[in-house]
Amino acid sequence: MSDNPSIISLHGLSKHFGPVRAVDEVSFDVEKGEFFALLGPSGCGKTTLWRLLGGFESPTKGEIYIDGQEMSVVPPYERPTNMVFQNYAIFPHLNVRGNIAFGMRKAKLPKAELNARIDEALEMIKLTGYGDRRSDQLSGGQRQRVALARALIKRPKVLLLDEPLGALDKKLREQMQLELRALQRSVGITFVFVTHDQEEALTMSDRIAVMSQGKVLQIDTPENLYEAPNNREVAGFIGTMNFFAGTIKEARGDLLSVDAGPLGIVSARAKGDGFAPGVPVVVAIRPEKLRLQDAAPGENVSAVQGRINNSAYLGDRSHFYVELPGAERPVAVASQNYEAGTGHRMELEKSVWLTWSLEAIVLLPLD
Repeated sequence: MSDNPSIISLHGLSKHFGPVRAVDEVSFDVEKGEFFALLGPSGCGKTTLWRLLGGFESPTKGEIYIDGQEMSVVPPYERPTNMVFQNYAIFPHLNVRGNIAFGMRKAKLPKAELNARIDEALEMIKLTGYGDRRSDQLSGGQRQRVALARALIKRPKVLLLDEPLGALDKKLREQMQLELRALQRSVGITFVFVTHDQEEALTMSDRIAVMSQGKVLQIDTPENLYEAPNNREVAGFIGTMNFFAGTIKEARGDLLSVDAGPLGIVSARAKGDGFAPGVPVVVAIRPEKLRLQDAAPGENVSAVQGRINNSAYLGDRSHFYVELPGAERPVAVASQNYEAGTGHRMELEKSVWLTWSLEAIVLLPLD
């Protein structure tokens, strides 16, 4: 992000439920205007952290600052935040205008100003002309937009969203991901978004905090999380990754020679400290970074021979699973189907060569 000041600052934030540390010593900042995602599997602590931000849980210890003000004991209705829930909470007895205006009932705005705000919100969510529709006349995507408008009409400094796209079908969810990101950019409000969907987080976020067992494992941009995870747990959670046990054999500057077991001796770049000869490491490589070919490659090409034991045709791409001598499990390979008929070109039980580039290898610490 840019030099924008922080809108949210967490300092040593923890929330315990008896012996369970749902949030455990979490500290980070969120910048103004940022689309920030809390990502992790069920039970990782992301929703509890989201509720702490909204004021629906009180911290066991630590501090929450929003726009420079300490919020740990401030009730939800006095915080400069608003929330969008997974089930939308659309009121069936109110039409679209009534639902959008509901959050403003205590603001006591003049009727003309309130109507102007509602019209502005309807235009923002691309539902101009839908104000008199009943809630049961709305599609899932339209209901989600109404919930967003109801939250945004109050002009909060931070909008907190709890998996708001989870109830939509795949195509609509993908469409709404792009619309939600465009909406956030247009209004300039900080969004904090909770999701367990890696693809959703990668698509929409400026930065992502990956959580596990109450802790934040890594905070980074989508590209850096995918291309340069800092540990095996993050690498395995974001997308698909092949892992091999390895040992560093030689180091020449930042270029390392690594014994990667079934892959043989591979070359890799050292990214960070602690990669010295004799150190055990995890060698990781994404399926799409691998290439399949029938013939043995030429000299100075990183390659290993194996046999295809399974495949899956997914339309735009194909997945292959290649057995390597000495490997505990087949290696996953993803290949784009650029031309018709390429999806099953590689036959089962066929002997193939896997090749990869130097930059495809990611080295991770053993722990």
